Amino acid sequence: MDYNTQREKLILPEYGRHVQKMMEQVCYIEDKAKRTEQAQAVVNVMNTLNPQLRDYPDSKRKLWDHAHIITDYQLDVDAPYEAPIKEVQQTKPDPIEYSKTPIRMSCYGRNIQNMIGLIVDCEKGEDVRRDLIRLLALYMRQQYLIWNKDNVADETIFKDMELLSEGKLKVPEGIDLGPITGDFSRPGIGNQNGRNLANRKFNKKRRK
Repeated sequence: MDYNTQREKLILPEYGRHVQKMMEQVCYIEDKAKRTEQAQAVVNVMNTLNPQLRDYPDSKRKLWDHAHIITDYQLDVDAPYEAPIKEVQQTKPDPIEYSKTPIRMSCYGRNIQNMIGLIVDCEKGEDVRRDLIRLLALYMRQQYLIWNKDNVADETIFKDMELLSEGKLKVPEGIDLGPITGDFSRPGIGNQNGRNLANRKFNKKRRK
């Protein structure tokens, strides 16, 4: 019995084993014109098996690229497109470098630190700075309440802003964040309320 674990590894599983074997056999055809003709026939089959590629403007090129990849770049035919280079295709992208600077207060996230830095450097006048500080403080309060059950005083948010700025940002006196809006909910609370409402409606229907 022929088990999948004993078979040759599929290079592009979306086309299946039969396509891979057909394309491998094409490589053994000695006459290049005949080889090209048979390769085109297999590419047509690949187009049928992978119809989502048709949504791309260069779908035909992708199919021929896949034909070369399936044969481990051994396919030598007069294709309508230049054959892809194995070394280029297999080159890994450069790793993304993440900031190694530790986040001072994880409940706020790194973006808050960056925004505070922008406000510190803002030179558009005190009125603009005051508005920006209040908007950011409102957002910080929302983030704080997502991860903490207890309510938070405005002064706590202002103190955290100054700590995150290492003392470079001074919150002007008289800023009031106002009450928490009624539509604010912590994670899961809104969904739970929705489920409870749905259950009540369902139970009413059953009682009728």
